[in-house]
Amino acid sequence: MRRLPEAAATTAPASLPPRAHDGTPLDGMDPAFSRLVTAPESGSDDTSRTWHVLDNGARLAELGVTPVGTILCVHGNPTWSYVWRRLVSAATGAAADGAARAWRVVAVDQLEMGFSERTGVQRPLARRVADLGDLTDALGLDGPVVTLGHDWGGVVSLGWAVDHPEVLAGTMLLNTAIHQPEAYPIPAPLRLALAGPVLSAGTVTTPAFLETTLALAHPPLSAAVKAGYRAPYRGAERRGGIGGFVADIPVDASHESRPELDRIAESLRALTVPALMLWGPRDPIFSDRYLDDLVARLPHADVHRFEGAGHLVAEDVDYASAVLTWLDDQDAATPAAPPVLDVAQARPMWHQLDALRTSSETALVEMAPPSGPAPRVVSWRLLARRIDEIAAGLSRTGVSHGDRVSLLVPPGADLTAVLYACLRIGAVVVVADAGLGLRGMTRAVRGAQAQHVIGALPGLAAARALGWPGQKISTTVLPRATARALGVTSSLADIVDLGTHVLATETHGGATALPTAPVASDPAAILFTSGSTGPAKGVVYTHAQLCAVRDTLAAHYGIRVGTGLVAGFAPFALLGPALGTRSVTPDMDVTSPKTLTAPAVAAAAAAVDATVLFLSPAAIANVVTTADDLSKDDYTALAGVRTFLSAGAPVPEPLLAAVGRLMPDATPHTPYGMTEGLLMTDTTLDGIRAAALATDGALGAAGVCVGQPVDGVQVRISALDETGQATGTLTEESGVTGEIVVSAPHVKDRYDRLWLTERASRLVVAAPGAARTETGWHRTGDVGHIDADGRVWVEGRVAHVVVTADGVVTPVGVEQQVEGITAVGRAALVGIGPRGTQQLVVIVENPSAPRRAALADPELAAAVRAAVGSDVRQGRRIAAVLVVAQLPTDVRHNSKIDRARLAHWAEGVLSGGRMTAP
Repeated sequence: MRRLPEAAATTAPASLPPRAHDGTPLDGMDPAFSRLVTAPESGSDDTSRTWHVLDNGARLAELGVTPVGTILCVHGNPTWSYVWRRLVSAATGAAADGAARAWRVVAVDQLEMGFSERTGVQRPLARRVADLGDLTDALGLDGPVVTLGHDWGGVVSLGWAVDHPEVLAGTMLLNTAIHQPEAYPIPAPLRLALAGPVLSAGTVTTPAFLETTLALAHPPLSAAVKAGYRAPYRGAERRGGIGGFVADIPVDASHESRPELDRIAESLRALTVPALMLWGPRDPIFSDRYLDDLVARLPHADVHRFEGAGHLVAEDVDYASAVLTWLDDQDAATPAAPPVLDVAQARPMWHQLDALRTSSETALVEMAPPSGPAPRVVSWRLLARRIDEIAAGLSRTGVSHGDRVSLLVPPGADLTAVLYACLRIGAVVVVADAGLGLRGMTRAVRGAQAQHVIGALPGLAAARALGWPGQKISTTVLPRATARALGVTSSLADIVDLGTHVLATETHGGATALPTAPVASDPAAILFTSGSTGPAKGVVYTHAQLCAVRDTLAAHYGIRVGTGLVAGFAPFALLGPALGTRSVTPDMDVTSPKTLTAPAVAAAAAAVDATVLFLSPAAIANVVTTADDLSKDDYTALAGVRTFLSAGAPVPEPLLAAVGRLMPDATPHTPYGMTEGLLMTDTTLDGIRAAALATDGALGAAGVCVGQPVDGVQVRISALDETGQATGTLTEESGVTGEIVVSAPHVKDRYDRLWLTERASRLVVAAPGAARTETGWHRTGDVGHIDADGRVWVEGRVAHVVVTADGVVTPVGVEQQVEGITAVGRAALVGIGPRGTQQLVVIVENPSAPRRAALADPELAAAVRAAVGSDVRQGRRIAAVLVVAQLPTDVRHNSKIDRARLAHWAEGVLSGGRMTAP
């Protein structure tokens, strides 16, 4: 066998227990778990190797606990079993606490690595897989075994997994790779490490490769943890394995380890055991490209991407809890899926397009600025034909069933046609609106891993600059040099021309040239949340669920074929063709709803003879402010509106009333929903006023009334406990404050590649009187209550609940009481200090205040305290009142107050920090 790069002679394992350079115990690692194991080397008659492992088996025996199986953990390069210390401790602690399912954890140090033997010879991939088998034979691991691997340890663990199907119960992976696509170079850091003179210098004679890896943690590792990773690699004579591992990377087909890597990669496709992938997307080595490949080979795997984590995901996040939770889930009975209205086969999203494809009536109108060209009017006939052409062209350009297509196209005819074309051929549309900002959109697009990007010039420029993946298609014909610079392969005009040719030459006897239509359970869209309470999440909808959204809207608001719809919110504009409406988006900057004016709304209403009008809450204030600019014709157009909708954030009653006066014959509605379920409850302006009377006229004292559930929706409350957590049994009882939980046919299918988030968001509850029947419920993250008349009230977000020494306080009711003070615009309630003894702080917005924040003057502070009351038993004593010129909001809605940011800011200010604006 070849010798390792500049390795010293064969050395025995280092002395145990492992210690840092100064002789102190290693941070976070119990030395009692360390042991040495001698294992005969397969293929040799008289050679044995000595391995160091972390093993909690003896501790479990002391506890009198019989494990249900073994987690076999394999580290990568240049780490060692220290990377698994938290899992060993967590599994042992769970067993000591009486967990129903106790796991033995065996974390190995591969030969040449950690505190295992230095053999002095190169151990290619096939040998390492065989080595691991030698060790498990010596340990007598007879199953069930679940493997867990990271980095190149992931490959070795998978090799063991496919070779031991008789004992394999599951497989788990942190960032790793099993296949290197020929079209892509290996990651730059590895290319550098493989360079001839660099290999030994960077990996063996100096600790550069080790130190570079340790620098990849987010947040940075402590000095003590770094010392733990360095412990077995002090001196070049102990780092030969690091260089050997790098040298074993199969850079091309001629590499000696390439056949073994290919064997393992292809064998994975036959694995049917449960699988889990926990991923750090900030990894400069194993990017999401490698996650995509693994998911393609193990499509049944549960996947969770920890936004912000990187290569050392085991250090960046609490992976140990995730692993043990997932293992517990594998023993639980699989719950029945939530109820799904399976209508997509009979009436798919393009049903009205098919029914109206010969009509010359207007399908949609694309508005232009007042000084620009005339509005563009698109008939049903043209829209249906264009969708067919784009669908046929996309399918011939490599867009296949199940492919993800990111749409970076402004609302209008192009976006509508492309979206329905994608739905028709079974592609999954990825919609992350520009309101997320470049950073948010980058996270969304990369996270969704779209294979194709269709965009206008600004979106394509951003995609190129930020390295977004996927084939690039432009909505307009670009100069050749520009297209080449942006990586654009074709334009939408090219796609249409190709599709026209396909439809003309490949359609015979009524048969279509389009691919087979998707089925109801196929994914249809990934819509990204606002990111107002953390990184935006991808929400997956199936075709059936999108159809259920369409039908719920149509039934509840009386929307039918020919209805004129003004959609000041892109998702509703995109639903227009599915509803059979004449739809239009007003002239506005879609990234800034506050740019919408009253004349623009009126012009849009006139263009389609609108009877239904939807505006986002952020847009309403400016529409009311610019109402004096309306002409007589504008008022006439708005007078035709019969239903006005605004949703996405609470709309104050005075503002809803003011915009309602612009449409005197309209009924103002404020639906309650979220990206995960677009219409859950609904109320009208009159309903809000009636609810205020029911609370003795104290508008907002109980939160925001969002009305009663619409048909097909069930709403329950999970009561808050004394710590502010929603732990109560689901109830419809009035007056119980807790998390709002919903169930409906049009609630999302799942979160995309966020297994932990999806698990936390879904409850499974046995239906009354049917012990075996279960229904899925979605936890909204909103806190509120149901009143005696069945109305739902929203009191804020669960994450924003304040826990004082006197009780739990929800923010919205307090905020709306404060907003009743004349000198106050908006208000936010936050808690500062340790949870359980938090102090209440109110931050009020006064646009005329100076840019620097300030403590409220005594008169305003007294008014705030008087408005809120000071009932200590309810924990509602206000510790401080601060004044700012503007409260920070999320970038998408421009209306949801960022309470988390305010709480952090207020704590700093009241601790003696500078009085700068939040």
